[in-house]
Amino acid sequence: MHDPLLAPLIAVASGILLSRLALFGYRESWLVALAFTAIALFSLWRGTRRLTIYSTLLALLAAGVLVELSHRPGPPPELDAASGEAVVLSGCVVEPAVFHETREQFTLELEPGARVHVGLNLREGERPPPLRYGQRVEVEARIRRLHNFGNPGAFDYVNFLNRQQVFWTASARQGATVSILPGTCGSRFFAAIFALRVAALDRLESLYAGKPYTIAMLEGILIGETTNLEKAWTEHFRRTGTFHALVISGQHVSVLAMFLLFLLRLCFIPELPALAIAASGAWVYAMVSGWSAPVVRAAGGFTVYLIARYFFRQRKLLNLLAVVALGYILYDPNQMFDASFQLSFLSVAVIGVLCVPLIEATSGPFARGLRNLADLSIDPHMEPKAAQFRVELRLLAETVALYIRLPVNWILRIIAFPIRVAFYVYELVAISAVIQIGLALPMAIYFHRISISGLSANVFIVPIMSLVVPIGFVAIFTGWSIPAAITESLLMWAARIAAWHAQWEPQWRIPDPPWWVSIALVGALVLVAFASRKRCWWRWPSLALAAVFLVLLLWSPFPPLSERGKLELTAIDVGQGDSLLVAFPDGKLMLVDGGGIPVFGNRPKPRLDIGEDVVSPYLWGRGIRHIDIIVATHAHADHIGGIPALIDNFQPRELWVGANSESKDWMALRQKAEASGVKVVALDATRAFDFGNTKIEVLSPPADYEPGPAPKNNDSLAFRLSYGAHSFLLTGDMERQMEARLVADDRVRQVDVLKVAHHGSKTSSIDSLLDAAHPKFAIISDGFENSFHHPHPDVIRRLDERHAEILRTDQLGLVRVVSDGKHLTVDTADWSRER
Repeated sequence: MHDPLLAPLIAVASGILLSRLALFGYRESWLVALAFTAIALFSLWRGTRRLTIYSTLLALLAAGVLVELSHRPGPPPELDAASGEAVVLSGCVVEPAVFHETREQFTLELEPGARVHVGLNLREGERPPPLRYGQRVEVEARIRRLHNFGNPGAFDYVNFLNRQQVFWTASARQGATVSILPGTCGSRFFAAIFALRVAALDRLESLYAGKPYTIAMLEGILIGETTNLEKAWTEHFRRTGTFHALVISGQHVSVLAMFLLFLLRLCFIPELPALAIAASGAWVYAMVSGWSAPVVRAAGGFTVYLIARYFFRQRKLLNLLAVVALGYILYDPNQMFDASFQLSFLSVAVIGVLCVPLIEATSGPFARGLRNLADLSIDPHMEPKAAQFRVELRLLAETVALYIRLPVNWILRIIAFPIRVAFYVYELVAISAVIQIGLALPMAIYFHRISISGLSANVFIVPIMSLVVPIGFVAIFTGWSIPAAITESLLMWAARIAAWHAQWEPQWRIPDPPWWVSIALVGALVLVAFASRKRCWWRWPSLALAAVFLVLLLWSPFPPLSERGKLELTAIDVGQGDSLLVAFPDGKLMLVDGGGIPVFGNRPKPRLDIGEDVVSPYLWGRGIRHIDIIVATHAHADHIGGIPALIDNFQPRELWVGANSESKDWMALRQKAEASGVKVVALDATRAFDFGNTKIEVLSPPADYEPGPAPKNNDSLAFRLSYGAHSFLLTGDMERQMEARLVADDRVRQVDVLKVAHHGSKTSSIDSLLDAAHPKFAIISDGFENSFHHPHPDVIRRLDERHAEILRTDQLGLVRVVSDGKHLTVDTADWSRER
C-alpha cells in the first residue's frame, strides 16, 4: 500500500461512527475486539497475509467502538441553586478576562471539571477589575443553565461548551464587585502562557493605538483573540472564501515554525536542536493562541513531520495526515464530528489525493527540471519531458547569449525565474481550485457558502497573510515600528484584494442538498482520486460525473421541504422574539419577522445574528433558497433584528410592513430592502386579498392609526390566514388597547391557531379577544428562562380556561402546525411531546 496508515484510520473512525449509530455495550465490544485480535495473531502466525489484514482492521473497528464508549460524558455537575437565582460564586480564574466596552467576561472554575462563564456589566466609564489567570475570586451573579435553540439541526452549543467543562453562564448586576481572595490556583506553567498572551495583546494595542480595525484583525490573526472583531470587517473574506487566512489555523503554525527553523539554521544551530526548538515553538504558540483545536492539530502534525524528517523517512502526506488524525480521535473521538476537525483534515487529504496527482501530471516534472539548469549530468535522471524541457531552455539561453553577449548561466537564471513564478502561481491556483471542489460539500452543509472568486483571491491573500504572521510576531517581540508598519500595510492590501473580489462574488447561499446528491458527489470524488493515482482510463468520465453533481450542489434545483396543497405555520425557536414561517398551498413561502436580540442602554451589540445564525440554518436545512415575502410586523429589534441577513440570504420579492415610526432600526431596514431591490409594501386593516391559494385579511393597524416617534407594540401588523375549514391569527406584539379595538370593530372570529401576542405578556391576550377567537391551539414564541418572565401566569390561566392547547417554543422548541383544509397536524421539535 502507498499509504498503509490510511486503512487503520478508516477502521477506527468507522468504529466510532458505528458506535454513535447503534447501541453497543462494553462487554460485547470487548469480546468482538478480543476475538478479531486473536484471529489476527493466529493468521499472522500461520502466514495468512490477507486474513491478517482483514481481521486486524475489524479489531481496530471494534477498538473504535470501545474508544467512543469510553469517552461518553457522564452526568453533568450540579449546582445547589435554581436557574436564574442570584448566588455567590467562588473559584479560580482559568481564562483571563475579555473586555468589551461595557462588559467583561471571564471563566471561573468552581471545582475541577465544573466551569462557568461570568459576565460583568460595567457602568459607563467604569474600568474592569484586573483579573488574571490563577486568581481566586468571589462574585455575586445570577446563574443560568445552558440551552440550545430548539430547531431541527441547530448548532449544539450546550455540548460545545460542555466539552470545555463549561456548564453554566452567570451575569453579575451592574456595579457588582469582584473580590480577590488570598492565595493562587491553577498551574504556574499556564500562568506563564497566559501572561505571554496578555503581553502580546498589550503590545499590539500599543503598536497600533487608535486603530481599532488593525488591532482587532491582528489580535485574531496572530493570537486568536476574536472578541473585538466586527463581523462587517471580515465579511469580504467570508464571501471570497479567504476567511481561513484570518483565523488561527495550521497554516499559521507551519509558517511560524518554518520561519523559526530558518532563523535557527541561519544562526548555525545544529539540525536536531533546531527541529526540537521549532516543534516546541509550535506547541507554545498553540497554547498562547488559545489552545484551539486547529492549532493543536497543526502543532501535532508539524511535530510528526519533523520527526519523520529527522529519521530520513519518506514524507508521505496522507500517511502523515493519518497518524495525526488517528492520534486525535483516539484522544477525543468527539472531534471527528466537529466541523473544524473535518475541514482541517479533508483539506489536506484533498491536496494529497487530488491536487498532488494533478500537479505531478502537469507542472511537477517541469518545475523539478528547472533545478540546476546548467548541470548536464542531471538530464539522464529526469523524466523524458523534463529533460527535453531543460535542453530547450539551454538552447534558448544560448541563442539569446549570441545577441546580448551575457554568460549563458546568467541568462538561464533570468529565464528560469519567471517560469518558476508562473509554476508557483499555477500550483496555488490548482490547490485553491481543488480545495474548493473537494470541500464543496462540507462547506455547503456547514456554512452554506461556496466561493467562486476564492480561486483567484486565495492566490494573492494566502501569500500575503503568510508574511503577516512572521513579520507580525517580529513586531510583537521587538516593538519596532518598521515591522509593525509592514504588517499593517500587508493586512490592508489583503483587505483591499478581498473587497475587490467580493464585488464580483454572487450573493448566493446554498441550502442543504438531498442526501443522494451528497453521497453521489463523495463517491464521484473518490473515483476521481483513485483513477488519478492509478492513471485509469475512466478518470475523465469520473471527473465529468463529479462535475455534474457539483453543479447540482451549486444550482440546487430541488424543491424545498414543504407540502403542496397544505398551509403550514411554523414558529421557529429564536429565543425571546418572533419568526414564523408560512408555507402556502401553492408552494409560496412567507417569513413573518426574523427574530433578533434587543440592546438596551449602552450595552454592546450582540455578536449572535439571529437571522444569520438561527433562522437561516433552519430554512436551509429544509432546502429553502428563496422566500417570496418577508413580513416585518413592527420595528422592535426582537422582530426585525434578523431581517437584514434574511434579505441577503433569501432575496424576497416584497417586504410587508404595518405602521412604522422613523426609528433608526426601521430606517436601516428600509434602506437595506431598497438597496437589495425588495419592494416595501405597507398594509393596513383595509386590505384583504388572496395569496398562495390562501385568504389573507389584514386586521391591524387601522387605516387611521398614526405611529409615534418610537416603535410601539401596537404598531404591529396583524392578519388572519384562512384555508379550507381552518384559520390562523397572527398578532405580532399588539397590546390590550388594539385587541379591544379589534373586538369592538367585530374583526375577530373563531380561529384554530392563535399566535399569542407579545410572547404571552400580561399586556396582551385580553379575555374578550380570547372569547372571540377561542383558539384550539395557542403558540407562544418566547425565550428560555427569559428576563421578562414571559409568558405571564395570567395569560396561561386565561388560555387554560378556554381549553386551548398551549405550545411554547421555550419548552418545546420549534412548533409546526399544518392544515390540509380539513385536518390539522401539530408537531414540535421536542419529539417526546409530539402531538
